[in-house]
Amino acid sequence: MAPTGRLRQLLDTDGIIVAPGVFDGLSAHLVRRAGFDVAYASGGAIARSIGYPDLGLLGMKEVLSRLEQIVESAGIPVIADADTGYGNALSVWRTVREFQNAGVAGLHIEDQSFPKRCGHLEGKELIATHEMVQKVRAAREATTDKDFVIIARTDAIAVEGFERAIARAHAYADAGADMLFVEAPESEAQIRSIGQRLPQMKVINMFQGGKTPLVPLARLREYGYRLVIVPSDLQRAVLRAMSDVLEAIRRDGNSAAIADRLVEFHARDAVVEIDDYLERERRFK
Repeated sequence: MAPTGRLRQLLDTDGIIVAPGVFDGLSAHLVRRAGFDVAYASGGAIARSIGYPDLGLLGMKEVLSRLEQIVESAGIPVIADADTGYGNALSVWRTVREFQNAGVAGLHIEDQSFPKRCGHLEGKELIATHEMVQKVRAAREATTDKDFVIIARTDAIAVEGFERAIARAHAYADAGADMLFVEAPESEAQIRSIGQRLPQMKVINMFQGGKTPLVPLARLREYGYRLVIVPSDLQRAVLRAMSDVLEAIRRDGNSAAIADRLVEFHARDAVVEIDDYLERERRFK
């Protein structure tokens, strides 16, 4: 089954999907091996992995290049963060075509002005509702696979207030979005209200330390959410682990002091399925 069809199949079940945030082929491999059904290609995590903050500094082609690696490694449906679509409605049309051709199963675009910033940072600015509506319409028109999922995100809570965020989300649903993503609700009451007032399929962002409180999966499903993304927690864990290893190496000249926190030598290659490649090499000799 194509990744788009598989994602639609998962969305048609009664459960709730959790999609950890990935940023390269290795993290995509790990998510699949951990038993998850969907991966989320986080724009912020991809930017940081290249060495830039999540401030809309990457171009579409830079992100696309990384998405191709992620899709190849994941082996499960990948939902991509397409930021603002990298420009106007015409840019969104091209972005959807390019991301779809790269093999992602769906994407979200947001109503921030370009360049955007992380949804949990201050200082966000929005485009007009009617402009975002046209972007959603362009995204819908650009799809050549009926199962490709278009997610419309609004960052309006922090800029225009909760009621305007709800109104924007309704407008984006009417424009053809398959799922709605009201970013950065600030209380469980807001999370519940979004679920009650938007009957469409909904995405919520759950990560440690953000503006949004962490809510158990069972309650999120009860509130009507179908997809939970966890964008940056894997990368934050990696940052802490690498910093600890570097501290040991700088102090001792090696990592023996924290050897119990390193995967075994052969396990590192098992993650990227080295045995399959070696067997393939033997067959082709």
